[in-house]
Amino acid sequence: MTTRETDAAGRLTVPALTAVVVGSMVGAGVFTLPQRFATEAGVLGAAMAWVIAGAGMLMLAFVFQSLAVRKPALDSGVYVYARAGFGAYPGFLSAFGYWASSCAGNAFYWVLITSTLEPLVPGFGAGNTIWAVAVGSVGVWAFYLLIMRGVREAAGINAIVTAAKIVPLLVFVVVVVFAFNPDVFVENLGGGFDTGGDSLFVQVQGTMLVTVFVFLGIEGASVYSRYARKREDVGRATLLGFLSVLALFATVSIISYGILPQEELAALRQPSVGSVLEAVVGPWGAWFISAGLIIAVLGAYLAWSLMAAEVLFAAAKDGDLPGFLAKTTDKEVPGNALLLSSLFIQVLLAVVLFSSGALDFMLDLTAALALVPFALTAGYALKIAMTGDGYAGLPAVLRTRELVVGAIAVVYTLFLVLAAGLELLLVSCILLAPGTLLYAVARRENRERLFTTPGWIVFSIVVLGAVGGVVGLSTGLVSF
Repeated sequence: MTTRETDAAGRLTVPALTAVVVGSMVGAGVFTLPQRFATEAGVLGAAMAWVIAGAGMLMLAFVFQSLAVRKPALDSGVYVYARAGFGAYPGFLSAFGYWASSCAGNAFYWVLITSTLEPLVPGFGAGNTIWAVAVGSVGVWAFYLLIMRGVREAAGINAIVTAAKIVPLLVFVVVVVFAFNPDVFVENLGGGFDTGGDSLFVQVQGTMLVTVFVFLGIEGASVYSRYARKREDVGRATLLGFLSVLALFATVSIISYGILPQEELAALRQPSVGSVLEAVVGPWGAWFISAGLIIAVLGAYLAWSLMAAEVLFAAAKDGDLPGFLAKTTDKEVPGNALLLSSLFIQVLLAVVLFSSGALDFMLDLTAALALVPFALTAGYALKIAMTGDGYAGLPAVLRTRELVVGAIAVVYTLFLVLAAGLELLLVSCILLAPGTLLYAVARRENRERLFTTPGWIVFSIVVLGAVGGVVGLSTGLVSF
């Protein structure tokens, strides 16, 4: 690792933290954007979705930036902010939900890798065959061994992989811009809303979980705040990473509408970025993008594995998860937390064998599980701005500005919950409810009261949601 990535004390610098953010977000999601957006929206709907998602996620980026400065003693931000603001059990739900989201995303990655390789290995099918799951399982444990070598070493590999995977996407943008057909683009403008199809609102709503999925990782620098050289670097890295990735994502999805009609885009095989490039330059374009996708996925898998283990470690250190998850190796790796994460990913890969729509379901579930941590973090930022906690001696205009930012971020995350739909929220509860057993063990270890009255209310809602999800799955009302 170079001195640009760490300082003399081995702490991560802005470039390294930015690479974690970019590496976390530029994963499989960007390579699926043309098809996923065309399925739901035309050009206008897609543009509106990016404006809303970009503004909302920018507010979340500002939230993470301000919290890093206002609350410098709080590490592993996406979890600990929820705990500090709303209590132990909501904090646990944030940690467990974020962890489960990361694991679901990593299971999605192995499904996508093997389905991408299906033309070379027909036995992989859609990523849900025995052979595909077996290869994915080998990958899960290979990465486990790699990360056990050390967190900072793994972060350095992530920086290299991040640089490597951007190249195919930049090539895609340049080639497609030169091949751009204005007539096709104009035909795709409305997405059918002007001819009796879905309204623009419905089109935008249909894309929201996709945008959440591709922006997961915006909190990456915050999760690694305990390794940062300076607290201010966390905010800088978050904003730099977000703005560069937003520009890339919006460009990739919008310019694709100038190559093929929306109906053809919606029917493309994933990774659809490769299919769009293939329509312009021939078969080599699909293979070129597929190679970039595999690099991107492996890099994002590494980053998400690190963040998932860090959140379990932080929650255990604070007494909200069993103490064995707080143990680290001599290289500062939370080994037990990493092991539990790898085991859960393995379980999710096994579930894939029984799913016909595993790819889309894992993507949507990943996004839905992340909504609780994001909403609680935004709520905490709004809370401290309203109470003035952490603003002593600061100008009133700064507090007012961050109050507005927090309010917008809360509204945006609540809109995302609405967009996720009842089915995914119920399935999320199926994971969160039994996970509460870990919380109960931790409370007993620390001889603390299990729930406060508000905690019991929240737990009851989660259990009811889980029961509803199980009933829905058993009756066919909920499916994956």
